[in-house]
Amino acid sequence: MENKSPIRLKTISEFHKSRGLAQPQHPLISIVDFGTIPRTADISDKSWVFDFYQLSLKRGIDFKMKYGQQAYDFDEGVMGFVAPNQVFKIEHGPRSTQVRSGWMLLVHPDFLWDTPLAKTIKQYEYFDYAINEALFLSEKEEATLNGIIENIRQEYHANIDKFSKQIIISQIETLLSYSERFYHRQFITREKNNHQVLHRLEELLNHYFDQGNLISTGLPTVQDVADQLHVSQRYLSTLLKMLTGQSTQQHIHNKLIEKAKEKLSTTDLSVSEIAYALGFEHSQSFSKLFKSKTDLSPIEFRQSFN
Repeated sequence: MENKSPIRLKTISEFHKSRGLAQPQHPLISIVDFGTIPRTADISDKSWVFDFYQLSLKRGIDFKMKYGQQAYDFDEGVMGFVAPNQVFKIEHGPRSTQVRSGWMLLVHPDFLWDTPLAKTIKQYEYFDYAINEALFLSEKEEATLNGIIENIRQEYHANIDKFSKQIIISQIETLLSYSERFYHRQFITREKNNHQVLHRLEELLNHYFDQGNLISTGLPTVQDVADQLHVSQRYLSTLLKMLTGQSTQQHIHNKLIEKAKEKLSTTDLSVSEIAYALGFEHSQSFSKLFKSKTDLSPIEFRQSFN
């Protein structure tokens, strides 16, 4: 039976070896030119897990991550982020006629040890949703990031001294900060696509609450909703807060309250029956949520119609 387990690469040296590259000059950090990576025919047949961070910008590279990048208007400079322990798969497209170019920055967590970045790097949200939403760059934005990478490359290839690590760490922090700025710009400039996600969320929640089997399935979770929309939880929450000021959980609760109001005002079902139909095992939990959202108990809300 074929082994479907992902291939784990624990070190940057293992990555270089797996791609047919010379050994890195430093065991914990490396900058790889995409143009130097040999094309591997069977790479699409495997899933991968790295024990290190991968930040990359590619041009003319005919592959996508497992869940794909959507074809936005910035269709050249495409940047992606992979954190340690994320499972991903590369899907090759037709052989590109373009010249393959771009870079890949590999950073092992041990390189960040005993620096503030060791903790703060985990706060950058795009490491969570990178495989679902690539960063599409304008020419100016790409030039900015390329300049930072060149600074790291020069320091990396220079004679290493006691200042080198801190200088490189500082450049990585700058790279991450600019990437965060560009991601938030992308949330704004992808207005049409983002509102399509909002529309799909509305349709999805309507389906959950209209199909009438919440008694057996329970309320949809944030993970359920994100999986159905093919995005990560944090990506969806970030997007919704940018568009509406509310989290995914708040959207689920709002839809719940909307359906509860509908049943309270148009049916003779008891509060307990409505709570049960909406996926609550205990009516007290439903009543508490309803009052926290409306400042009225379900009974008080129903009486307001009489």
